[in-house]
Amino acid sequence: MKRLNILIWHIHGSYLNTLARIEHNWYLPVKPGRPEGYGGRGPTFDLPDYVREVAAEQVRDLPLDLIIYQTPKNYGEDAEEILTPAQRRLPAIYLEHNTPKPSAVETRHPVDDPNTLLIHVTRYNQLMWDNGRTPTRVIEHSVAIAADARYCGERACGVTVVNGMQRRPRITGYDLVLAAREQVPLELVGMQTEALGGLGDIPYRGLHARLAEYRFLFSPMRYTSLPLAMVEAMTLGMPVVALATTELPDVITNGETGYVSCDVAWLIERMRDLIADPSEARRIGENARRLAQERFGLERFIADWNAAFALVTGARGDNTRPSLAAAV
Repeated sequence: MKRLNILIWHIHGSYLNTLARIEHNWYLPVKPGRPEGYGGRGPTFDLPDYVREVAAEQVRDLPLDLIIYQTPKNYGEDAEEILTPAQRRLPAIYLEHNTPKPSAVETRHPVDDPNTLLIHVTRYNQLMWDNGRTPTRVIEHSVAIAADARYCGERACGVTVVNGMQRRPRITGYDLVLAAREQVPLELVGMQTEALGGLGDIPYRGLHARLAEYRFLFSPMRYTSLPLAMVEAMTLGMPVVALATTELPDVITNGETGYVSCDVAWLIERMRDLIADPSEARRIGENARRLAQERFGLERFIADWNAAFALVTGARGDNTRPSLAAAV
């Protein structure tokens, strides 16, 4: 398809790292001091050269084809501030990373526009959000990690990867992590985990080689989209132990690709089993890797996104956003 000029804010670094593998011209607005959303390429990820930073005040001079919003602030304040009226009429996608809050079933999505395509990252999210008039699609996750990063599981210890769990204790399962650590060896990785004796934020380029050493990944999230850390672990060939919430029961099969349950005591027993039996951990991890290749492969992800780009850009008339409702 035609190579597009796409504006996107830096909101979710790990997701952006994967999205940027789609070969278009990506523009990341930046501001002095790099405030939220305006961090540009950032120091953590090795993004392709066609992902370029642009000063926020120069965005209005870009020949853009498509705008991707990811937060209510992007869609409202940022659009008004840095885009021209003509750019605000360009084809638009709103990429929703999150589950609905505060209510799981009654929260109306902030976008209410039949001419904007709302993309959810899980079917659970698409189901639970009140999407109103806005047409929706689901594009499931993928990850872009080093091809030679593979699970070995030599450490008889699990690992949990969560950023800032102390700030979101109920959602992230902070209490469950503390309880599990009292009963099984469990390392913590992510922003602010240093305060808990963890390893802190490991740069993405070296993260997966480090994670691959641990016996299993424990995902303690009570209410979230499918965690990218879980997809990364499965892609490495690592077994996953997780709460059976949101999309996870549709991904993990007990004893085959990992373990999921709402019974935390049962999950801790499965962690003990994996620590005691590394060959079983490898068997489950290899099954998880095959599933990740089939369901969360990068080629599928790229094809899904390019199809969405073609839909929103190819259906429009001159200088107006398309009517998508009949096309989705």
